[in-house]
Amino acid sequence: MKFYDCSTAPSPRRVRIFIAEKGLEIETVNISIADGEQLSDDFRAVNSNCTLPALEIDDGPNILNTAGIWAYLEDKFPEPPLMGRTAAEKGHVADIRWQIEFNGSMGMAEALRNSTPRMKGRALPGPDNYEQIPELAERGKARALKFLDRIEGMIGEKPFVAGDSYSVADIDLMVFLDFAKWLKMGLPENAKNAQRWYEAVSSRPSAKL
Repeated sequence: MKFYDCSTAPSPRRVRIFIAEKGLEIETVNISIADGEQLSDDFRAVNSNCTLPALEIDDGPNILNTAGIWAYLEDKFPEPPLMGRTAAEKGHVADIRWQIEFNGSMGMAEALRNSTPRMKGRALPGPDNYEQIPELAERGKARALKFLDRIEGMIGEKPFVAGDSYSVADIDLMVFLDFAKWLKMGLPENAKNAQRWYEAVSSRPSAKL
């Protein structure tokens, strides 16, 4: 098994955290997006989509996205469970993950990739080049800001996003909030429960990766 990582990108970081929470040791290859290594012929042989993360496995085709890697590792190494234990828990975690991804992470990516000068001509990840659209940057920022305002209600008084147990929902939301700092955005000052939760999950050893 071999994990293709990028130390500066949020999606591979979600897998790094997952691997650490599982207590696994997996051979890792770092790919520099800044240097364009994801577009090299060598990496295209691993993932023709030219995106990270990717996981090379011994019992099937390479897995080329975060959710797929999580599902594979969760099935192979079920303890501790990070995607829910019962059917109801799994459904609830998946539902919250969708909210974070659709309302938060996608908006943030839209804002960043369509406004950052170093991403000019690379507004979407992958093998093809796309020009930035400033209007999408504005819309993405607006979506992300609205989602940031909802996080306090999402957390409430629970210890973790999906309830009593740490899960991939916590990984997703923490990485989103760290990602938001790139655009100088964050939780509202009055989001006391969300701040409490963020401080707790950020203190876990895996969060330092």
